[in-house]
Amino acid sequence: MSRKSMSLNNPIGSKIPVKIVADSPLFIPKYKTAGAAACDLIANIPKNDAGHDFISIMPNQTEVVDVGFSMSLPLGWEAQIRVRSGLAVQGLQVTNSPGTIDSDYRGRIKVIVNSTSKNIIRITHGDRFAQMLIKPVWQIDWQEVDVLDSTDRNEGGFGSTGIKS
Repeated sequence: MSRKSMSLNNPIGSKIPVKIVADSPLFIPKYKTAGAAACDLIANIPKNDAGHDFISIMPNQTEVVDVGFSMSLPLGWEAQIRVRSGLAVQGLQVTNSPGTIDSDYRGRIKVIVNSTSKNIIRITHGDRFAQMLIKPVWQIDWQEVDVLDSTDRNEGGFGSTGIKS
């Protein structure tokens, strides 16, 4: 798909073709509802030497979770990875949120998660723990100048516009 054929108007029902190599049909991302913006990612956690097919994420610990597939995004698109809200409220985070998968990456998709909870968070093989959005991307033509145009805000940074409505 060329950049010229890429459109911001992607009405419900039209789909962007993405090639995928999955360990099994279980790991092919799925949208749970017709209006879902993101598709679910499934934890691919093989049994360890103790026979457990889960990971326990301790407070302030980071883990990498495989999701059972590789893919080929079209040029001009990216995938963004986020944790599912039900786990986010428990303290699970995608460490580099949102994680970005570039269109030229062909390796295994893995999600870097960490726990901000005081409790242990368990992710078991087959759990829907993260979600992925496919978004258009534009590359910027950086134009170096000596001075930027002026605005009402100018260099006002963190908190400079206040918090009151």
